[in-house]
Amino acid sequence: MRIVPVLDASQAARLIPDAAVISVSSSSGLGCPDAVLAAIGERYAAESAPRDLTTLHPIAAGDMYGIKGIDHLCRPGQLRRVFAGSLPSGSSKLDPPLIRQLIHGEQIEAHNIPSGVLFQMHRAASTGQPGVFTEVGLGTYADPRLDGAKMNSRTPDFVELREVNGKEYLFYPAITVDVAIIRATTADELGNLSYEHEGGSLGALDQAYAAHNSGGIVIAQVKRLSDAQLDAPDVHVPGILVDAIVVAPDQLQTTQTAYDPALSGQQRRSLDDVEPVEFGMEKVIARRAAAELTLDATVNLGFGVSAAVPRILLEEGHAEDVTWIIEQGAVGGFPLTGFAFGCALNPQALMQSIDQFTQLQGGGFDAAMLSFLEVSQHGDVNVSHLPSRPHVTAGVGGFADIVTRAPKIVFSGFFTAGRKDIRIADGALVIVQDGPVAKFVPAVAQVTFSGKMARRRGQHVLYVTERCVLELGDDGLTVIEIAPGVDLERDVLGRAEIPLRVSDQLKLMDPALFRPEPTGLVLPSRPARISRFTARPTAPLAS
Repeated sequence: MRIVPVLDASQAARLIPDAAVISVSSSSGLGCPDAVLAAIGERYAAESAPRDLTTLHPIAAGDMYGIKGIDHLCRPGQLRRVFAGSLPSGSSKLDPPLIRQLIHGEQIEAHNIPSGVLFQMHRAASTGQPGVFTEVGLGTYADPRLDGAKMNSRTPDFVELREVNGKEYLFYPAITVDVAIIRATTADELGNLSYEHEGGSLGALDQAYAAHNSGGIVIAQVKRLSDAQLDAPDVHVPGILVDAIVVAPDQLQTTQTAYDPALSGQQRRSLDDVEPVEFGMEKVIARRAAAELTLDATVNLGFGVSAAVPRILLEEGHAEDVTWIIEQGAVGGFPLTGFAFGCALNPQALMQSIDQFTQLQGGGFDAAMLSFLEVSQHGDVNVSHLPSRPHVTAGVGGFADIVTRAPKIVFSGFFTAGRKDIRIADGALVIVQDGPVAKFVPAVAQVTFSGKMARRRGQHVLYVTERCVLELGDDGLTVIEIAPGVDLERDVLGRAEIPLRVSDQLKLMDPALFRPEPTGLVLPSRPARISRFTARPTAPLAS
């Protein structure tokens, strides 16, 4: 019987050679194997080894609020290159994480690969496939005709544009993994891993396959050991893939959360204690975005203003009428905001992230509620790069995967940026002093979403702001609604740096959005999904 050794973190760190390719399973604080990463950093500080590492992070490892994650690996010479779906991010008032300083100081190579694609690159590496052919990223910063997913000028080309049967795809090569560092709740002596206290298993299984199948090693950080063999249905990562176990009894479930059984689906918690969204412009935007939903819809939720939409539905009595799916794996339940974003209270299921991205990339859902930093005249959206303060954004994350085939996308954000004085009074918006920075601009700093590709695919795209609603059409952006109290010429057309069309049927945004009490939101019925088999004549199967 193969017994997997239990090591302390410093012993596990000694298993990693120079120039290793390391894949880390994490989503900010959720599932972060921080004790092992810290030990690798401490070993390097003492011995200058292991050095010249390449790290793969489908979702950010660590945060800016107590879990260092990838920052443990950022001493000079320790890290050579990074492939990340996202990176630690936070307030502009905080110093940039060390990883950001290395990237923007041109000290390491850095690729910002869409999270779902990076997970799929692991699966490709596990099975000896050359890489991933996908539409995800076409026409965006990941396209080699633009930035090629490179985060600085030091980074070499990686993503390729290919044509298959006359159709364009991006090709992301597979990367052989030497070491996978994953996390779980419990391990038995055989190395079997269970995830009963985790808010999601993320990509741990595929990352373990990628290392194991290439002859590499898998290090699993866990909260506790089991004296008995785990029950087979509870095992998510089998022990045959695991080479070493590190016990870290004080590991956090997610950022600033030791353990909440409602996040791991072990208990159900009442939503009565959920704080409503404070009345203000963000609430107005979230309310208007929520009005785009339908009964029984399956909806993806992103970070930013849009993250308030579930709390709007709760306040309006519709908490059970929409099923949320988030890339970290939760299906259903009530998505959380702030430090716990990526987790959900009372989830119906906790899927692997790579399987969640199969649904998202394939368009098997009804709508995406996302946010924006800036919008171009062609409808392009930047959500991933703020040149003056790069660490304020996490990078692309799963955004590019989600928008590729989403039937409907609702982007939420403010119409202008910077210090402003905008008030709500008597069901109307009062702009005393507008923000000095336009957010509707000729060209965005980074194309995270391509308006051109969306029009080609026939996606329905809206941009919801505090003062107006815009729709993407073949002729660009059209204002279709305007807030009470807003002057169209002065406050909308005159505050954009691009020409905006105005609908012949321009409507007034519902004044109820601008009052403190609930709006009485009514969700329409969800349109019937059209089956691709509907028009196909029945015929006997070939014998």
